[in-house]
Amino acid sequence: MSGRWHVTKRFSSRRGSWRMRRRAYLLVLYGFLGIMIVYNIIPFYWMVATSFKSATESYKIPPTLWPEELTFYAYRRVLMWTPFPRYFANSIVVSGCTSLFSTLIGTLAGYACSRFYIRGKRWFLGAVLATQMLPGVLLVGPYFRVLSKIGLYDTLAGLILAFTSITLPFSIWMMKGFCDTVPRELDEAAFVDGCSYFGVFARVIVPLIGPGMVATVIFAFLLAWGDLLWSACLIASTSKRTVTLVLSQMVTEYRVMWPELMAGSLIATLPPVLLYLILQKYLVRGLTAGAVKG
Repeated sequence: MSGRWHVTKRFSSRRGSWRMRRRAYLLVLYGFLGIMIVYNIIPFYWMVATSFKSATESYKIPPTLWPEELTFYAYRRVLMWTPFPRYFANSIVVSGCTSLFSTLIGTLAGYACSRFYIRGKRWFLGAVLATQMLPGVLLVGPYFRVLSKIGLYDTLAGLILAFTSITLPFSIWMMKGFCDTVPRELDEAAFVDGCSYFGVFARVIVPLIGPGMVATVIFAFLLAWGDLLWSACLIASTSKRTVTLVLSQMVTEYRVMWPELMAGSLIATLPPVLLYLILQKYLVRGLTAGAVKG
Protein backbone atom coordinates (compact mmCIF):
# COMPACT_ATOMS: atom_id res chain seq x y z
CA MET A 1 0.00 0.00 0.00
CA SER A 2 2.81 2.42 0.85
CA GLY A 3 4.49 1.77 -2.51
CA ARG A 4 1.27 2.47 -4.41
CA TRP A 5 0.75 5.65 -2.35
CA HIS A 6 4.24 6.90 -3.22
CA VAL A 7 3.65 6.22 -6.95
CA THR A 8 0.32 8.06 -6.89
CA LYS A 9 1.85 10.99 -5.05
CA ARG A 10 4.73 11.19 -7.52
CA PHE A 11 2.33 11.09 -10.46
CA SER A 12 0.16 13.82 -8.93
CA SER A 13 3.17 16.06 -8.35
CA ARG A 14 4.33 15.60 -11.94
CA ARG A 15 0.86 16.38 -13.26
CA GLY A 16 0.70 19.48 -11.08
CA SER A 17 4.08 20.73 -12.30
CA TRP A 18 3.04 20.10 -15.90
CA ARG A 19 -0.10 22.14 -15.35
CA MET A 20 1.94 24.97 -13.87
CA ARG A 21 4.31 24.98 -16.84
CA ARG A 22 1.38 24.93 -19.24
CA ARG A 23 -0.30 27.85 -17.48
CA ALA A 24 2.95 29.81 -17.52
CA TYR A 25 3.40 29.08 -21.23
CA LEU A 26 -0.16 30.19 -22.04
CA LEU A 27 0.26 33.30 -19.91
CA VAL A 28 3.42 34.29 -21.79
CA LEU A 29 1.85 33.43 -25.15
CA TYR A 30 -1.35 35.39 -24.55
CA GLY A 31 0.62 38.28 -23.11
CA PHE A 32 2.81 38.42 -26.22
CA LEU A 33 -0.23 38.23 -28.50
CA GLY A 34 -1.93 40.99 -26.52
CA ILE A 35 1.12 43.23 -26.85
CA MET A 36 1.25 42.61 -30.62
CA ILE A 37 -2.47 43.37 -30.99
CA VAL A 38 -2.09 46.65 -29.11
CA TYR A 39 1.06 47.45 -31.11
CA ASN A 40 -0.87 47.05 -34.38
CA ILE A 41 -4.10 48.71 -33.27
CA ILE A 42 -2.59 51.90 -31.79
CA PRO A 43 -1.40 53.36 -35.16
CA PHE A 44 -4.80 52.71 -36.74
CA TYR A 45 -6.57 54.23 -33.74
CA TRP A 46 -4.32 57.29 -33.88
CA MET A 47 -5.03 57.68 -37.60
CA VAL A 48 -8.79 57.60 -36.99
CA ALA A 49 -8.61 59.99 -34.04
CA THR A 50 -6.38 62.49 -35.85
CA SER A 51 -8.65 62.51 -38.90
CA PHE A 52 -11.44 63.97 -36.73
CA LYS A 53 -9.28 66.68 -35.17
CA SER A 54 -8.90 70.27 -36.24
CA ALA A 55 -5.61 71.47 -37.69
CA THR A 56 -4.82 73.36 -34.47
CA GLU A 57 -5.52 70.42 -32.21
CA SER A 58 -3.44 68.04 -34.36
CA TYR A 59 -0.32 70.09 -33.46
CA LYS A 60 -1.17 70.32 -29.76
CA ILE A 61 1.52 69.30 -27.25
CA PRO A 62 0.87 67.06 -25.37
CA PRO A 63 -1.39 65.42 -27.95
CA THR A 64 -4.97 64.58 -27.15
CA LEU A 65 -5.96 60.91 -27.25
CA TRP A 66 -9.40 61.77 -28.69
CA PRO A 67 -10.61 64.94 -30.42
CA GLU A 68 -11.79 67.60 -28.02
CA GLU A 69 -14.24 68.74 -30.69
CA LEU A 70 -15.25 66.15 -33.26
CA THR A 71 -15.09 67.63 -36.76
CA PHE A 72 -15.37 66.33 -40.31
CA TYR A 73 -13.43 69.25 -41.72
CA ALA A 74 -10.56 67.08 -42.96
CA TYR A 75 -12.91 64.71 -44.80
CA ARG A 76 -14.80 67.61 -46.40
CA ARG A 77 -11.58 69.21 -47.52
CA VAL A 78 -10.21 65.97 -48.95
CA LEU A 79 -13.37 64.82 -50.72
CA MET A 80 -14.99 68.10 -51.78
CA TRP A 81 -12.29 70.75 -52.04
CA THR A 82 -9.63 68.70 -53.81
CA PRO A 83 -9.65 66.29 -56.83
CA PHE A 84 -9.12 63.38 -54.41
CA PRO A 85 -12.03 61.35 -55.87
CA ARG A 86 -10.34 61.56 -59.28
CA TYR A 87 -7.04 60.35 -57.83
CA PHE A 88 -8.93 57.59 -56.05
CA ALA A 89 -10.48 56.51 -59.35
CA ASN A 90 -7.05 56.56 -61.00
CA SER A 91 -5.72 54.19 -58.36
CA ILE A 92 -8.73 51.91 -58.78
CA VAL A 93 -8.20 51.75 -62.56
CA VAL A 94 -4.44 51.16 -62.30
CA SER A 95 -4.68 48.54 -59.54
CA GLY A 96 -7.66 46.75 -61.05
CA CYS A 97 -6.14 46.53 -64.53
CA THR A 98 -2.79 45.46 -63.10
CA SER A 99 -4.35 42.62 -61.11
CA LEU A 100 -6.48 41.56 -64.09
CA PHE A 101 -3.68 41.53 -66.68
CA SER A 102 -1.11 40.02 -64.32
CA THR A 103 -3.44 37.18 -63.32
CA LEU A 104 -4.59 36.48 -66.87
CA ILE A 105 -1.10 36.42 -68.40
CA GLY A 106 0.38 34.62 -65.41
CA THR A 107 -2.30 31.92 -65.55
CA LEU A 108 -1.74 31.30 -69.27
CA ALA A 109 2.05 31.21 -68.83
CA GLY A 110 1.80 29.00 -65.75
CA TYR A 111 -0.46 26.57 -67.60
CA ALA A 112 1.95 26.42 -70.53
CA CYS A 113 4.97 25.82 -68.28
CA SER A 114 3.09 23.14 -66.36
CA ARG A 115 1.60 21.17 -69.25
CA PHE A 116 3.78 21.63 -72.34
CA TYR A 117 7.32 20.61 -73.15
CA ILE A 118 9.25 23.81 -73.80
CA ARG A 119 12.94 23.76 -74.56
CA GLY A 120 14.78 25.79 -71.92
CA LYS A 121 11.74 25.96 -69.66
CA ARG A 122 13.77 25.62 -66.47
CA TRP A 123 16.09 28.41 -67.57
CA PHE A 124 13.12 30.57 -68.40
CA LEU A 125 11.52 30.02 -64.99
CA GLY A 126 14.86 30.68 -63.30
CA ALA A 127 15.27 33.93 -65.22
CA VAL A 128 11.73 34.98 -64.32
CA LEU A 129 12.43 34.30 -60.66
CA ALA A 130 15.75 36.15 -60.81
CA THR A 131 13.98 39.35 -61.88
CA GLN A 132 12.36 39.46 -58.43
CA MET A 133 15.79 39.91 -56.87
CA LEU A 134 16.32 43.30 -58.53
CA PRO A 135 15.26 46.29 -56.39
CA GLY A 136 12.63 48.52 -57.92
CA VAL A 137 14.88 51.59 -57.66
CA LEU A 138 17.23 50.11 -60.27
CA LEU A 139 14.41 49.50 -62.74
CA VAL A 140 12.71 52.89 -62.60
CA GLY A 141 15.27 54.55 -64.89
CA PRO A 142 15.07 51.96 -67.70
CA TYR A 143 11.28 51.92 -67.49
CA PHE A 144 11.24 55.72 -67.74
CA ARG A 145 13.35 55.59 -70.91
CA VAL A 146 11.31 52.81 -72.51
CA LEU A 147 7.93 54.41 -71.76
CA SER A 148 9.19 57.77 -73.04
CA LYS A 149 10.32 56.18 -76.32
CA ILE A 150 7.00 54.44 -76.97
CA GLY A 151 4.88 57.43 -75.90
CA LEU A 152 3.44 55.94 -72.70
CA TYR A 153 5.18 58.18 -70.19
CA ASP A 154 2.75 60.14 -68.03
CA THR A 155 -0.14 57.82 -68.90
CA LEU A 156 -2.13 55.39 -66.79
CA ALA A 157 -1.53 52.74 -69.47
CA GLY A 158 2.23 53.06 -69.00
CA LEU A 159 1.85 52.76 -65.22
CA ILE A 160 -0.33 49.67 -65.66
CA LEU A 161 2.26 48.16 -68.00
CA ALA A 162 5.03 48.78 -65.47
CA PHE A 163 3.09 47.30 -62.56
CA THR A 164 2.04 44.29 -64.64
CA SER A 165 5.65 43.50 -65.53
CA ILE A 166 6.62 43.77 -61.85
CA THR A 167 3.91 41.41 -60.60
CA LEU A 168 4.09 38.97 -63.53
CA PRO A 169 6.99 36.81 -62.20
CA PHE A 170 5.08 36.09 -58.99
CA SER A 171 1.92 35.36 -60.97
CA ILE A 172 3.70 32.90 -63.29
CA TRP A 173 5.30 30.94 -60.46
CA MET A 174 2.13 31.00 -58.38
CA MET A 175 -0.10 29.75 -61.18
CA LYS A 176 2.40 27.15 -62.35
CA GLY A 177 2.37 25.68 -58.84
CA PHE A 178 -1.41 25.47 -58.90
CA CYS A 179 -1.52 23.95 -62.38
CA ASP A 180 0.93 21.29 -61.19
CA THR A 181 -1.56 20.24 -58.49
CA VAL A 182 -4.23 19.41 -61.09
CA PRO A 183 -3.92 15.73 -62.17
CA ARG A 184 -3.07 15.26 -65.84
CA GLU A 185 -5.71 12.53 -66.02
CA LEU A 186 -8.35 15.26 -66.00
CA ASP A 187 -6.73 16.81 -69.07
CA GLU A 188 -6.70 13.45 -70.85
CA ALA A 189 -10.36 12.83 -69.99
CA ALA A 190 -11.26 16.24 -71.41
CA PHE A 191 -9.30 15.51 -74.59
CA VAL A 192 -11.24 12.26 -74.97
CA ASP A 193 -14.48 14.28 -74.73
CA GLY A 194 -13.30 16.46 -77.62
CA CYS A 195 -11.90 19.51 -75.81
CA SER A 196 -9.07 21.50 -77.31
CA TYR A 197 -6.11 22.76 -75.29
CA PHE A 198 -7.89 26.02 -74.64
CA GLY A 199 -11.08 24.11 -73.78
CA VAL A 200 -9.19 22.08 -71.20
CA PHE A 201 -7.70 25.27 -69.79
CA ALA A 202 -11.02 27.11 -69.59
CA ARG A 203 -13.28 24.23 -68.48
CA VAL A 204 -10.99 22.09 -66.34
CA ILE A 205 -7.93 23.99 -65.16
CA VAL A 206 -9.39 27.42 -64.37
CA PRO A 207 -12.20 26.19 -62.09
CA LEU A 208 -9.71 24.11 -60.09
CA ILE A 209 -7.07 26.83 -59.69
CA GLY A 210 -9.53 29.58 -58.82
CA PRO A 211 -8.13 30.06 -55.28
CA GLY A 212 -4.66 30.63 -56.71
CA MET A 213 -6.01 33.20 -59.14
CA VAL A 214 -7.68 35.03 -56.25
CA ALA A 215 -4.40 35.10 -54.31
CA THR A 216 -2.62 36.48 -57.37
CA VAL A 217 -5.29 39.14 -57.87
CA ILE A 218 -4.95 40.34 -54.29
CA PHE A 219 -1.15 40.40 -54.45
CA ALA A 220 -1.07 42.41 -57.68
CA PHE A 221 -3.80 44.79 -56.49
CA LEU A 222 -2.07 45.54 -53.19
CA LEU A 223 1.31 46.10 -54.84
CA ALA A 224 -0.11 48.56 -57.37
CA TRP A 225 -2.36 50.28 -54.83
CA GLY A 226 0.36 50.96 -52.27
CA ASP A 227 3.19 51.92 -54.62
CA LEU A 228 4.65 55.42 -54.46
CA LEU A 229 8.03 55.26 -56.21
CA TRP A 230 6.82 54.20 -59.65
CA SER A 231 3.86 56.57 -59.60
CA ALA A 232 6.12 59.49 -58.70
CA CYS A 233 8.60 58.69 -61.49
CA LEU A 234 6.20 57.72 -64.29
CA ILE A 235 3.37 60.22 -63.75
CA ALA A 236 3.79 63.99 -64.19
CA SER A 237 0.29 65.34 -64.88
CA THR A 238 -1.80 66.42 -61.92
CA SER A 239 -4.96 64.80 -63.28
CA LYS A 240 -3.28 61.38 -63.53
CA ARG A 241 -1.89 61.14 -60.02
CA THR A 242 -2.70 58.21 -57.75
CA VAL A 243 -3.80 58.21 -54.13
CA THR A 244 -0.38 57.42 -52.66
CA LEU A 245 1.26 60.20 -54.67
CA VAL A 246 -1.30 62.75 -53.47
CA LEU A 247 -1.00 61.65 -49.85
CA SER A 248 2.77 62.05 -49.97
CA GLN A 249 2.35 65.65 -51.14
CA MET A 250 0.47 66.49 -47.95
CA VAL A 251 3.86 66.38 -46.24
CA THR A 252 5.22 69.75 -47.30
CA GLU A 253 8.49 71.53 -46.58
CA TYR A 254 7.12 73.64 -43.75
CA ARG A 255 4.27 71.62 -42.27
CA VAL A 256 2.37 68.37 -42.35
CA MET A 257 -1.38 68.49 -42.91
CA TRP A 258 -2.08 65.80 -40.32
CA PRO A 259 -5.92 65.72 -40.33
CA GLU A 260 -6.12 65.69 -44.13
CA LEU A 261 -3.32 63.12 -44.36
CA MET A 262 -4.99 60.80 -41.85
CA ALA A 263 -8.43 61.23 -43.46
CA GLY A 264 -7.04 60.50 -46.92
CA SER A 265 -5.10 57.50 -45.62
CA LEU A 266 -8.20 56.13 -43.93
CA ILE A 267 -10.21 56.45 -47.14
CA ALA A 268 -7.37 54.86 -49.11
CA THR A 269 -7.46 51.75 -46.90
CA LEU A 270 -11.06 50.94 -47.84
CA PRO A 271 -10.54 49.18 -51.23
CA PRO A 272 -7.79 46.78 -50.02
CA VAL A 273 -9.74 45.98 -46.86
CA LEU A 274 -12.98 45.37 -48.74
CA LEU A 275 -11.19 43.26 -51.35
CA TYR A 276 -9.58 41.15 -48.65
CA LEU A 277 -12.84 40.70 -46.71
CA ILE A 278 -14.64 39.56 -49.85
CA LEU A 279 -11.91 37.18 -51.03
CA GLN A 280 -10.26 36.10 -47.76
CA LYS A 281 -11.75 32.60 -47.87
CA TYR A 282 -10.28 31.98 -51.31
CA LEU A 283 -7.01 33.69 -50.38
CA VAL A 284 -6.31 31.35 -47.44
CA ARG A 285 -7.24 28.34 -49.54
CA GLY A 286 -5.05 29.58 -52.38
CA LEU A 287 -1.96 30.23 -50.27
CA THR A 288 -2.12 26.76 -48.70
CA ALA A 289 -3.30 24.61 -51.63
CA GLY A 290 -0.62 25.68 -54.06
CA ALA A 291 2.27 25.25 -51.64
CA VAL A 292 2.89 21.58 -52.41
CA LYS A 293 2.36 19.39 -55.42
CA GLY A 294 -0.02 16.47 -55.38
